[in-house]
Amino acid sequence: MANGVLMPKAGITVESCIIGKWKKAVGDHVAMGEILFDYETDKASFECESTAEGELLEIFFQDGDEVPCLVNVCAIGAKGEDCSALRPDGAAPAAAPAAAEAPAAQAAPAAAPAAPAAPVVSGAPVSPRARKLAETAGVDAAQAAGTGPNGRIIERDVRRLMSEGAPAQAAQPAVEAAPAAQAAAPAAVETEYEDVKFSNIRKVIAKGMVTSLQTMAQLTEHFTFDASAIQGYRKLLKGMEGDYAGITLGDMLLFAVSRTILDYPDLNANTISEDTVRHFRHVNLGVAVDTPRGLMVPTIFSADQKSLLQISREVKELAAEARSGKINPDLLAGGTFTVTNLGSAGVEMFTPVINPPQTGILGVCGITQRVRAGKDGQIQLYPAMGLSLTVDHRVVDGAPAAYFMKALCKNLEQFTALLAL
Repeated sequence: MANGVLMPKAGITVESCIIGKWKKAVGDHVAMGEILFDYETDKASFECESTAEGELLEIFFQDGDEVPCLVNVCAIGAKGEDCSALRPDGAAPAAAPAAAEAPAAQAAPAAAPAAPAAPVVSGAPVSPRARKLAETAGVDAAQAAGTGPNGRIIERDVRRLMSEGAPAQAAQPAVEAAPAAQAAAPAAVETEYEDVKFSNIRKVIAKGMVTSLQTMAQLTEHFTFDASAIQGYRKLLKGMEGDYAGITLGDMLLFAVSRTILDYPDLNANTISEDTVRHFRHVNLGVAVDTPRGLMVPTIFSADQKSLLQISREVKELAAEARSGKINPDLLAGGTFTVTNLGSAGVEMFTPVINPPQTGILGVCGITQRVRAGKDGQIQLYPAMGLSLTVDHRVVDGAPAAYFMKALCKNLEQFTALLAL
């Protein structure tokens, strides 16, 4: 009996995945555990292992298709076995039905075709299989109502459109082919630019940032503090053995935030409706990580209950997983407050954008040398580190935000005392 292989569910928050590239072809023998294809969510990529052994009888979805989780993507069994019962809706092969209907669409007289009604273009994305079927059958896929993930038009939508008697696309007169060919000729000239499509993660980042700025009244406050204490403690740790030597100034910032923010519940919160904010009893600290695929924000859950060393170890592990593209999507959600660090890039001040539905984000800046009057009245230099806090002004007023920053700066300037609490 043939067996179906399901699209894995890569985390409880993931509803669909996009097939990257198939590693096996129809007719190949597949062993249990062999890699069939790679796939990605909007933030991470994975490999799908075979859950059956035998011949790859049929592939239901192609490279680039978006497939709902826990839906059959292919069938594996003995050579010649019937696997039609395993085929999900909208994934049936297009060859036979499309070939039968194509001549009928082309048989319409071309003498004086009536002007077709303007199609209703949905603007929804069209899967490759749906586009191929529509082109073969001579119908406009954009007229179909998409029932796939996020309104995507998939093959079953085009078949439904065909069954409803959708008019074939008007064929262009042959005399138009020559001008079209002439218009294409200049394309051979090398251009001075390159158009690059957004990746899936870049689309998600763009949508999140626009949503953040369009739906929140964001206010940013800038502070500096004397970084002498954390620099001194960092110097002490560098002389120690093991993971202690790897603790960074950024790790100390995360630790200090986790110990300070619980006294300011409106900042350790999510906005769940226009008039409701949810306060959290623990700090699920999001940490912005720059990766080759774009910005990711993994979460240190219950950071307020973890030691400085535990936070240091966990943030390094999360960052490594994010940069590899293999991070569990569940670790990219659930944050109650985010810290983003641009200090290593030399940034002295910036306005970080809140990660919805959170109510605040802290930007960590670089260290600059400033002057101040010493106890003896003499001018002295000191290392000043900048911090930029952006808050959702609908939830957090300017004064409470400033009080949090003052408390955070004090804890950082007296860092060893904070460790003793």
